[in-house]
Amino acid sequence: MGKPTGFLEFTRELPGKRPVEERKQDYKEFVSPYSAEQLNHQAARCMNCGVPFCHHGCPLGNVIPEFNDAVYKQQWEEAYEILSATNNFPEFTGRICPAPCESSCVLGINQPPVAIEEIEKHIIEIAFDKGFIKASKPNLRTGKKIAVIGSGPAGLAAAAQLNYAGHQVTVFERDDAPGGLLRYGIPDFKLEKWVIDRRIRLMEEEGVVFRCNAHVGVNTGINDLLREYHAIVLAIGSTIPRDLPVPGRELHGVHFAMEFLKQQNKRVSQRPVEGDDIFATGKHVVVIGGGDTGSDCVGTSNRQGAASVTQFELMPRPAESRTPFMPWPTYPMILKTSSSHEEGCDRDWAVATKEFVGDDKGNLKSLRTVRLEWKFTEDGKPAQFVEVPGTEQEIPCQLALLAMGFVHPQHEGLVNELDIERDSRGNIRATEKEYQTNIAKIFVAGDARRGQSLVVWAISEGRECARKVDEYLVSYSLLESKDKSLIAL
Repeated sequence: MGKPTGFLEFTRELPGKRPVEERKQDYKEFVSPYSAEQLNHQAARCMNCGVPFCHHGCPLGNVIPEFNDAVYKQQWEEAYEILSATNNFPEFTGRICPAPCESSCVLGINQPPVAIEEIEKHIIEIAFDKGFIKASKPNLRTGKKIAVIGSGPAGLAAAAQLNYAGHQVTVFERDDAPGGLLRYGIPDFKLEKWVIDRRIRLMEEEGVVFRCNAHVGVNTGINDLLREYHAIVLAIGSTIPRDLPVPGRELHGVHFAMEFLKQQNKRVSQRPVEGDDIFATGKHVVVIGGGDTGSDCVGTSNRQGAASVTQFELMPRPAESRTPFMPWPTYPMILKTSSSHEEGCDRDWAVATKEFVGDDKGNLKSLRTVRLEWKFTEDGKPAQFVEVPGTEQEIPCQLALLAMGFVHPQHEGLVNELDIERDSRGNIRATEKEYQTNIAKIFVAGDARRGQSLVVWAISEGRECARKVDEYLVSYSLLESKDKSLIAL
């Protein structure tokens, strides 16, 4: 460990941010880097625990105490090598991961946990600045061709790993640029797109081929892929949003969150916007859904100049700290205030939307809502609710954004055409051990298999799926399983 008494001498400190009124004027990232001294102090807080529960919390199994030790000693190349052995894209997770590793940090039992996510971001950015990261093509090619359908984090991770194993990988993306959710779901103020472009260029130099505007099952034939490629990886995400079928749903001004976010990301990237423009400017905006996507809608609405922003959540207000039902080191479902909430938002919980109310031109003008009373199970989980009589109200709203999560991958087209088996939730059926569908040469990874989840889980799934594809093609794999590094580059 870098400094045995570090956790006693230094407290958790996060980097500074640009002032709210300043950062609301643009879509650029607003978190400042640590100074050299701050980074040293934050790495020194890691206790190098005998049993590092942060490994348990991280879906990738990042070797966290070791890279913290290297950071403290300013051994930057070693820190990068340790981190990149388990994580293909630390520049993504270091910006947008909710850091389940920090929830499992042993120091977090009675102190604020180590700032693992920020340290991770600093390692990868220092590695890029110092020139440690260079294209690394495999020494031998196997002659096997693999198609990866979808270029989100799961698809990119699978493509990178399979390319390292010596296979020829082509990534098919239906949008006009690679990145999937990273590019058109995450706002630029959380993840600027040059970060994605930098990684895509590196992967192309290493031999991965990207084909954009290639919608498999629409303008790219699935049968052609089945004939040409030895294996196919489906990394198509969970893209069908959960709807709110209440009266007035058809009114102009009621939109899914991703329609709104994708348009703004395209504007920032100076790319053509599809469909009618959706703007929050001058409107009373209500975001229905309390997760990260809802938070992104809040930040984007404020930057567009909304008259007001309100966020509703069906569930009850979470506790502000761990309860007896959320013991360490489990991931706690506690109240989170994002940077977007800091920028201006009225939040309310246990609220249900009963009706979207329109004017005589078919435009949304208000919402009718009702408060809910929740009943809890013995272990503290909300189980069922009833509407509270006399709490109905109508609030002004000209733009309602539905951010209630996603139910399953798109079935129309590719999935239906191939007659791929699905589970009871509509996700593509494949076990976590094999990642193989009912069609032998077709594999699946990420949200399309496990359901809506985190970017870090998508990367983990992509890596694990790549190993199974490698085994399928050559009977064994030099791509190590979870928690282990890649042997053959």
